Order: sequence, then structure tokens, then C-alpha cells
Amino acid sequence: MYRRSLALLLLAGVAVLASISCTKDYVTGKSTFNLMSESSEVALGKEADPQIVAEYGLYDDANLTAYVDGIGQSIARVSQRPNLQYTFRVVDSPIVNAFALPGGYVYFTRGILAHFNSEAELAGVMGHEIGHIVARHGAEQQSKAQLAQLGLGLGNILSEDFRRISGVAELGLSLIFLKFSRSQESESDLLGVEYSTRLGYDAREMAGFFRTIARLSDDGGGRMPVFLSTHPDPGQREVRVAQLAAEWQAKIPFTPKTLDRKDYLRMIDGIVYGDDPRQGFVENNVFYHPELRFQFPVPAKWALMNSPSVVQMMNAEKNAMIEFSLGRGDSPRAAAGSFVQNAQAQVIREQATRVHGMPAHEVESQVQTQNNVLHLLSYFIQKGDAIYVFHGYTTNALYPTYAATFKSVMVGFDELRNQAALQKQPLRVRIERVEKAGDLATVLRGYRMEEKMLNALAILNGMTLQDQVKRGDYIKVVR
Repeated sequence: MYRRSLALLLLAGVAVLASISCTKDYVTGKSTFNLMSESSEVALGKEADPQIVAEYGLYDDANLTAYVDGIGQSIARVSQRPNLQYTFRVVDSPIVNAFALPGGYVYFTRGILAHFNSEAELAGVMGHEIGHIVARHGAEQQSKAQLAQLGLGLGNILSEDFRRISGVAELGLSLIFLKFSRSQESESDLLGVEYSTRLGYDAREMAGFFRTIARLSDDGGGRMPVFLSTHPDPGQREVRVAQLAAEWQAKIPFTPKTLDRKDYLRMIDGIVYGDDPRQGFVENNVFYHPELRFQFPVPAKWALMNSPSVVQMMNAEKNAMIEFSLGRGDSPRAAAGSFVQNAQAQVIREQATRVHGMPAHEVESQVQTQNNVLHLLSYFIQKGDAIYVFHGYTTNALYPTYAATFKSVMVGFDELRNQAALQKQPLRVRIERVEKAGDLATVLRGYRMEEKMLNALAILNGMTLQDQVKRGDYIKVVR
């Protein structure tokens, strides 16, 4: 049976390879390896885009979004693929990252926008991301990933059943986590310099931003990678980009744009900094969601990952997980039935119940995945017009160990009444005009910034704590 499956996979691989047509590289004009037609590339981005939006959410600032879109569209027009329809989004994540999907989709996190200190930095990174699209790097990497899957067989591919249980937007996330090669990164650096220079930006400021991202720590376990995770540094990148900027400024008629740093800073004045507690936070082993007004307990020493579409909790041994999300259906029983049908779950027992007075339906079931039989405890709870769903799952052998933990979390779901939690507000970047000159550390202390925040604030400002700040300069603080 194994040999027959492998033979079918190899035949499929041969068929795919036979369908490959050499595609033209828009940058070099040469033929390049790609499994995807341009229409397939656009369709891939179009399919993944709503998954990205659902997973991370859009940042709610129409003016900032329009500003980013305006710069992106201007750069796209001077690229080698000006006729492609481009979409630029600001996603609601504190992680410092920007990324592009095949087919013209570009995303900037609010975290990276907070860390830019000029429009030129934004334009340089925007040009870099558009460069990935113009050169079809994402399509190339996805093509190689498809061939790798054909070679490895099905062992490393998540089954449809597991995806239906977990709610993970597999396509969108897989595209975000694709890593570009050093040559692709270098090519996008070159294109970013070219595009931004053609529009009058000083691309050396993009080089300076590489210092900022190099100083940042990792993402602390977040579900989106930091910039350097998906854009591996090929070494001496900052120096190389500065050299390219000088070359391009000499190569074309270069008319520098008249820019003032404070104009960009005003655009991000008030942007949310770090995690937004309005969208959920953990305190004393309780998860609170002020916007949706609910809470539930978090098992001690379990890691929690929060996104707009799902909350995931995992034990330290990584062999048991609880997931919480919105369900579908007009009632808890209907939502439970939909889940059982879609996941092809084998129901062990089920019953109607109530959780803190709210109608609920409890289901214990088993689901066959590719590698295991998962044992699940699920609760479908109606709060107002919404159905909320908990799935606790582990292997059959470990279910007795974790069943009580699963249930304690699920029956702990309740209305949020804690006024302190309800009124929790996020930290925001605020722009201040310096009244008294001094080094950055002294100036920040003058605005009553906490000592533990000083290093992060120096990075946020693209400076060191020893750098001198003049009277009348503008700096970022966080309140």
C-alpha cells in the first residue's frame, strides 16, 4: 500500500513538473522556475488574504490605512509590474513585521509602523515588499514548497480533520512563514532602493531601519514571525543598502522629497503599542476580553496565544491543547451538530447543559487525524446572539489526565463584570516636543517614563540612550 501511494505521488509530481512553463522574470527579463501561472498567483493571494485578516484583524485607523495605501500605490506605479492590482493593509499586531503575499497583497503591522521614524523608512520597506511581488519570490518559494511536499509524501501535511478542529487558516499562515533566500532578499533590497529613490526618498534611511530591527528581541512566542524571521539577514545588509542608495541617486535624476520627520510621527501619534488588552489579556490565570465582555480561567503554567479568530492554550509538555473561538449555528446544539458533521467526529456522549446560566451543549468525541485519534471535550455556549466554542483535545491515552482541566476551563466561562478589567486600556505611542535638551535617557525620564521601558523606547525612536536630543525635537513616548 505504501509503495502504491508513493508511486501515485511521484506520478503526480511528474504531471506537475510537465505542466511547468517557463515564466518571465519582470526584473531581469530572464526565464525563471515557477509552478504558478500569474492568474494562479493572483488567485492564491486572493484566497489567503481573508485568512490573514481573520487571523490578525485589521487595525482600526482609516487615516493611517489610507496613508500606507497611498505610499504603496505610488511605489507600485514605478515598479516593473504597475498593472497588477495591489492591496495594502495594516494588521492589528504588535509584532514588528511587514510581508507580501503572491498576487499583490502587502501587509504592515501596527508594530512596524510604530517603529518607523520617517516616511522614507516606510517607503524603503514598502519598496522591498513590492519587490518580492514584482520578482515573484513568494510564488517561487511556494512552488518549491509544493515540490518538497511531493518528495516527502503526506506525513508533514496537516489533515483536513485537524484543520477543521483547530480553526487554523493554514494557507494564509503558511505563506507568511515562507522564508526568502538570500539572493531573493538582496534582489528585493535593490528594488526597494530603486523604487523609493525614483520617488525622491533617501533610501539610506531604509538601511538605518535595519539597525532598529536588529536591536529588537524575538516575538516572545507570538503567532506571527518578526521581520528577521522571514527576511533572513544576508550580512552587511545595512552597508550594502546604503551603497545602493548612493548608486541610484547618481544613476537617475534625483530630486529629494521635502520631508519632515514630525509629519510621519504625527501620523502614528496614538497608535497602539504592544498587546491591546481590549482584545483580550491574561491576569492572575484568568483570560479577560473587555470588548466582548467575557472571561474564563487559564490553567496554571499553560501558554496562551490570542488572535482575533482563536485563543489557544497549550500545556508545557505540548501534548494537550484547548482552543476557544466563535461557533456557527442558531443554538449550542446546532453548533455542536455542525462540528460533529464537519469533523466527522465519533460522539461518545453529549448532553444539553448550562454554564453560569447560559444555554450550552457538551460533547465528548473522538476524531481520526492522519497520525492520531484525538480525544476531545467540547462545549458550545450561547452568550447573547453569539455561540462560543471550546475544544480541549489530546491523544486517547492522555485524555483521562486532562479531562478535568478541560472541563474546569469550559465551565468557568462567564460574563465579565470586573470593572477594572472592563476599563483596561492599551498603551499608545505619544509624540512629544522636547522642551529641554539632553541625552535621550534624561529626556525620557523627564516625561516620567519607567526605567524598565527606556531601552525599548530608545529602539522605538531609532536612537541610543546616549544620543543627544535638541530642544524642539520630537520624540516618541508610551503612555
